[in-house]
Amino acid sequence: MKKYSTMRSKNMHPKKGKRTILEMTQMLKRHGYCTLGEAFNRLDFSSAIQDIRRFNYVVKLLQLIAKSQLTSLSGVAQKNYFNILDKIVQKVLDDHHNPRLIKDLLQDLSSTLCILIRGQGKSELVGNINIWICRLETILTWQEQLQNLQMTKQVDSRPTLSDLPLHMLNNILYRFSDGWDIVTLGQVTPTLYMLSEDRQLWKRLCQYHFPEKQFCRHLILSEKGHIEWKSMYFALKKYHPTKEQYGDTLHFCRHCSILFWKDSGHPCTAADPDSCFTPVSPQHFIDLFKF
Repeated sequence: MKKYSTMRSKNMHPKKGKRTILEMTQMLKRHGYCTLGEAFNRLDFSSAIQDIRRFNYVVKLLQLIAKSQLTSLSGVAQKNYFNILDKIVQKVLDDHHNPRLIKDLLQDLSSTLCILIRGQGKSELVGNINIWICRLETILTWQEQLQNLQMTKQVDSRPTLSDLPLHMLNNILYRFSDGWDIVTLGQVTPTLYMLSEDRQLWKRLCQYHFPEKQFCRHLILSEKGHIEWKSMYFALKKYHPTKEQYGDTLHFCRHCSILFWKDSGHPCTAADPDSCFTPVSPQHFIDLFKF
């Protein structure tokens, strides 16, 4: 569960975190990143979604924008946003990679759009209302396509999950950091279902994402007095943020005032470049343009 870069958006001390974000915002403005839309346009997210390490990061960023920042996007930024979203949907329809993640994004986006369209005149929607209605219809079409998505079964002689020994299957499950991924994999075969219900697996997942002091507030016991770790995980997830995990993340160089992908690197001219780099979670990226 520690294979990827992890970040918890609320780890930073409130005052220190706000001060750091303000400093980063001022630096970005000096380099032309004045609004969320401008930053969204200048960073090449269209290419980023083709990289499996960056895919989840971009989807999470789009989801956060869908929830609270749609009205802050300019017309050009809106077009760019929906173009990237279209590419994401088509990619998922083609390769079947993480459809649940995209379904959640589209559900949040359609809910937000319904509220904004109904409140037209009271809200700050930029652009013609008919364009937004067309976009909503497109989203509903995407949702239907994803709902009808059928996973194709491979017909060849290559090994499958069912061919792996139990200890390897168990090792795979222990590498997941998202409870829903464990539940989904458990639906593939009876053996995987048995392994996915292991109490120790869910205990490790709870301990990985949440501090122990939160366990007492959401303690769930079985009739025999055992802790129901699986139920506790989903109960805790409703009220507390989980650790965010991404194969690659955006970073900010305080010396050069530039955003860059960690794995791509950045030719910083500082004496100690690593000390100038700050990881930027999707939520921090949004926060950069709130001040």
